[in-house]
Amino acid sequence: MAHTSTGTHTVRHTAVLAAAALALTIGSAVPAAAQPRHARYESYAALGDSYASGPLIPTQVDSNCLRSDHNYPSLTAARLRPAAFADVSCSGATTAEMWQAQGTNPPQLDALTRRTTLVTVQIGGNDIGFGSIIRTCAGLAATDPTGSPCTKYYNSGGTDQLQQNIQLTAPKIAAVLDAVHHRAPRARVVVVGYPDLMPEDGIGCRPAVPFADGDFAYLRDTGKRLNAMLSLQARAAHATYVDTYTATIGHDMCKAPADRWIEPLTPASPAAPAHPNALGEQAMAAAVLDRLSCLRH
Repeated sequence: MAHTSTGTHTVRHTAVLAAAALALTIGSAVPAAAQPRHARYESYAALGDSYASGPLIPTQVDSNCLRSDHNYPSLTAARLRPAAFADVSCSGATTAEMWQAQGTNPPQLDALTRRTTLVTVQIGGNDIGFGSIIRTCAGLAATDPTGSPCTKYYNSGGTDQLQQNIQLTAPKIAAVLDAVHHRAPRARVVVVGYPDLMPEDGIGCRPAVPFADGDFAYLRDTGKRLNAMLSLQARAAHATYVDTYTATIGHDMCKAPADRWIEPLTPASPAAPAHPNALGEQAMAAAVLDRLSCLRH
């Protein structure tokens, strides 16, 4: 799945990888000054929502957007060492905020110029109503904790409302990618998918994550459908899709604190509820860097 109100809009109002191999992959084990600058990506702009901005992960460098300097755009930039780097990702952003200001954050597309050579975009979760999904499913769980009340709710009209929301978001993603290409015609455009929030086997972890037992698989599949749509839109727009879901399987919010990269609704590590913690941001950075590395060979 994507964002949560408890992780995006609500978070705005409330407040290893253990392996050294990943640390090396993202450049955290080597000083940035020692990393060679990659000429292909001299000017990097990062667009997106709270999964990109890293709310509550130390150190927060923008209180309006809850943006961390250890989010995956910053980690990616530390490895690539572009001459210019603009991170305008912002918690709560939808596709609309690509064109309109969000508090003190200007329209995100304004970060792009004809000199931009790399753009990462992670958007769409808030467009499908992720925050209201979390609230609804958590609220309905008490009515039938061993059943699937949320699944029934979103399918009560004979149509999967969440799948319909994803379909309605697809043209918005297409419009964003078209605008990115127009403003940054030289850029490699990378669409970053969302990581794995729910257990891959569909088995829940109530009450640690307060959803009904039968709804975990539905929410997992909704996240997969969102990513499938983003992948399809990336391909149609001649952009590159980065799968962060596969890389994060086994580290969802139901796992023990030492093993999870996505925090549950009551986080144990500094992060927004139902969002990546610092290790989750590292995992997404590693996925982005790995994909870029493949494109260079």
